[in-house]
Amino acid sequence: MSFKSIAFATLTTLATALPAMAADIMVDDAYARSSAMSAKTGAAFMMIHNQGDTDDRLIGVSSPAAKVVQLHTHKEDANGVMKMMHVEEGFALPAEGMIKMQRGGHHVMFMGISEPFEQGIMIPLTLTFEKAGEIEVEVPVDLERQPMQGGGHGKMSE
Repeated sequence: MSFKSIAFATLTTLATALPAMAADIMVDDAYARSSAMSAKTGAAFMMIHNQGDTDDRLIGVSSPAAKVVQLHTHKEDANGVMKMMHVEEGFALPAEGMIKMQRGGHHVMFMGISEPFEQGIMIPLTLTFEKAGEIEVEVPVDLERQPMQGGGHGKMSE
């Protein structure tokens, strides 16, 4: 690998490590993955922080990377079975609080992926908030990341 290639890769990695921010909303630790190269679905995970003193709500997501992009979560049914479901009303984002979007919990679901989620590519994603409006995020695909890295498992807001 040439010096130019190494330098470009380093700068790209640093740029994607920076959080996205608009007004009082900050998005960090974002990554996306799919279960296999031939998969038609994928998911994105991230931490969304509200650094302001006003409650907000994540009400929608969109991306050119898939035919359908939705907010999803997992809920336990009466038989103790976890089921993934679309959350049409979105997720509450309390003042000075956060939404943990992680495996097994809240996440962005991509259905009908137009191109395979390959390691290192960037997925454009628009998050829509009730009050803060739209925030554009470039989400890196990380197929090697393990569930406990970054955000880990913990209590979800809502």
